[in-house]
Amino acid sequence: MREGARGQLSLSVVEAGVGVLFVVAVASAFAFGTPAGGVGERAQLDAYAEDAATVLANEPPQHGDATRLAEVAASEDSFERERAALERRVDRILPDNLMFRVRTPHGAVGHVRPSNAAVGVARVPTGNGPVTVWVWYA
Repeated sequence: MREGARGQLSLSVVEAGVGVLFVVAVASAFAFGTPAGGVGERAQLDAYAEDAATVLANEPPQHGDATRLAEVAASEDSFERERAALERRVDRILPDNLMFRVRTPHGAVGHVRPSNAAVGVARVPTGNGPVTVWVWYA
């Protein structure tokens, strides 16, 4: 070999190698598939619902009772009195890209739950009945 001469791969050999890697990558994607859709989404929505319920369950009441949730679940009168404040508070707790519904034994606030979307849920027992929080992506 001459001094200073270098060996080079043929461009067609490099192209063939890249092509083989691409074909193997596509074939393995089909063979192994992708994670099941919606599983991680539902878990994230459940976490949002649990977080909102936990915040509400630990907040002091506006007028009486033990917590904000116990207060809104206490009676129809207390629910009607606190309805707007509860809806504003949940709206502030959750990110802007989420919609919600909170149901108490005496009524509900928020949006109507969709039948075709993934929904996260959290239930909080109170002395006056359960309070349920649903969240979903807008």
